[in-house]
Amino acid sequence: MRLIFPTDENMGYLSKRGAHFGKAKFYTIVTINGDDIIDVEGIANLGHGAGGCGNAVMNIMELNPDALIVGGIGGSPAQGFAKAGLDLYFDRDSTTVKESVAAFMQGSLEKIGSGTCSAH
Repeated sequence: MRLIFPTDENMGYLSKRGAHFGKAKFYTIVTINGDDIIDVEGIANLGHGAGGCGNAVMNIMELNPDALIVGGIGGSPAQGFAKAGLDLYFDRDSTTVKESVAAFMQGSLEKIGSGTCSAH
């Protein structure tokens, strides 16, 4: 399973999570199998560009994710991910990707279907 985390740095699973997926500098991709972390990689966020949040959704979907774990997301991109069939999880407590992966594996993250960022 491929989990995508918006991050503000590229330090693998020790990266600090970004508050908003579209404004994060990087995406950290963690591949898990059961309770094992198989791979961790970081890639630069290409940004929204001229297509707005639609490009951000497309950029994430090109990474072949199984789930996106965010601290905040607007309604429009959340709907885009729902249409694409991607599971979204909200994690308001974890500081690092490592902590968030552990919370995901424990089943303690909230699955969301709409935006979680009041600015959107």
